[in-house]
Amino acid sequence: MTTSTGKSFLAIESVSLNSISGVDSEDLPVIQALLKVWADKYPHNLIRSQYVDAHYRFKDFGISIPDRIKSNVDAMIGWPAKAVRSLADLSVFEGFSFGDGSDGHGVGDLCDDNALDAVIPEAISSAYTHSCAFLTVSADEDDPSRMVIIPRSADWSAAIWDRRHNRISSALTITSDDEYGSITGFNVWLPDCLYTCVRNGSGWSAVKSQSNFGRPTIVPLCYDAQLNRPFGRSRVSRPLMSLTDIGFRTIVRMEASAEFYAVPKLWFLGASKDAFSKDTWSSLISAINSISKDEDGDKPDLQQIQQASMQPHSDMLKTIALMVSSETNIPVSDLGIITQNPTSAEAMSVAERKLTREADRQNIRFGRSVKDAVTMAVCLREGLQQVPDDLKAIRPIWSPTREISDAARADAFSKIAGVSPEFAQSEVGWRYAGFDQKDIDSILSTVRRNQASSTLDKLLGAAHDDESGRESTQPGAAPGGQTGAAGDADAIPVSAGNESGVAARPAA
Repeated sequence: MTTSTGKSFLAIESVSLNSISGVDSEDLPVIQALLKVWADKYPHNLIRSQYVDAHYRFKDFGISIPDRIKSNVDAMIGWPAKAVRSLADLSVFEGFSFGDGSDGHGVGDLCDDNALDAVIPEAISSAYTHSCAFLTVSADEDDPSRMVIIPRSADWSAAIWDRRHNRISSALTITSDDEYGSITGFNVWLPDCLYTCVRNGSGWSAVKSQSNFGRPTIVPLCYDAQLNRPFGRSRVSRPLMSLTDIGFRTIVRMEASAEFYAVPKLWFLGASKDAFSKDTWSSLISAINSISKDEDGDKPDLQQIQQASMQPHSDMLKTIALMVSSETNIPVSDLGIITQNPTSAEAMSVAERKLTREADRQNIRFGRSVKDAVTMAVCLREGLQQVPDDLKAIRPIWSPTREISDAARADAFSKIAGVSPEFAQSEVGWRYAGFDQKDIDSILSTVRRNQASSTLDKLLGAAHDDESGRESTQPGAAPGGQTGAAGDADAIPVSAGNESGVAARPAA
């Protein structure tokens, strides 16, 4: 892990403080408790970051691997990163759907201004690494009317859970450090206020900002939250880290065996040591090799020992990969393991379905947090203390987690639309057909525009017909609309091209 200044870690001892200028006396114990939470959790978060970044160290038993090999190996197994990325790739945030089709509070502009479609995936990846991540909501220092939604990783943050209200009661986010890894700034998120704390030459000082929202303007993104673990757990679990260590040792033992495997194991029985040059390998691969008889006239006996098989190492690595697949719900084929029989499409779909079900469940959790962050931003911008009812109706939209062919989607869409034509004109219907939110918005905008144009044409046509009807009731008007005595001629419709639109037929 690399900090903002290039350091590999933060200095835990740099946040041991007893006072902060500008902080209320009743808030200081909360800040100290948050700093202790961060200091206690930081080493574990750092370890998980190292596993995801493939910076974990080699844990050797000191039995069978030569020192020259184990001192020159680097981590080469990316299973922890695979566990994080494979699930995070199934959470693609597309925006919000509005109940009445109108965005009266500028939620779309707020999402675009904060690039939430790019920021949310980053926060989700961090949540899968450390068990949780956070979204903070505050006003821009340069433009108070602009709301800023910033993702925060757990290794630079700490929070305390309010079980009564099922939300965060207080939180701390580290904002800066120096070249030695010492923390130089952090923010404290409390109900109704925000402290911006910085370290200067004489100590720590803080600036207090009032939010008057009644709760900290920070929301968590948690993976697999439980009643006893409200901040969830990491995808990089202890079993996965242990399996990664075993896989690392297995590959290193395989590498050591390969070194010996590449050298032919020859025994010369009865040959003198002086028969070989100092460069033994060059002697073995020379085009012509010869060894003279000894003083008794006996010639040495050459025997070649069978090489050790690499198959046991491959079988062990395959077994470990199967255990990793069970732990992470990742198909074993995605871990680089090829089985003897080709995997069928149905089997692959079943294997991937375990992961997509997990992603569907997580998207519900993440959607609630993203919605809370956006509604907080709107309330802070408009000076509201309660979320308006129309804002509660917005719904976060995620891309489908399962891959379905376009032909299958089109077939299902056409069948449902044939039974219910309204389905084909609804947002749900077009999403069911596989279109993303931007395409759906464009399609529905065109549909509404065409419907409005059609309605206007009908109104204009009705007004024209009404005006023509009034003219036909004037005195002297024949029933067919022609001027003259009634009953002189019958009017019959004719095809286009006749300017009057009627033709006179003599009375019988």
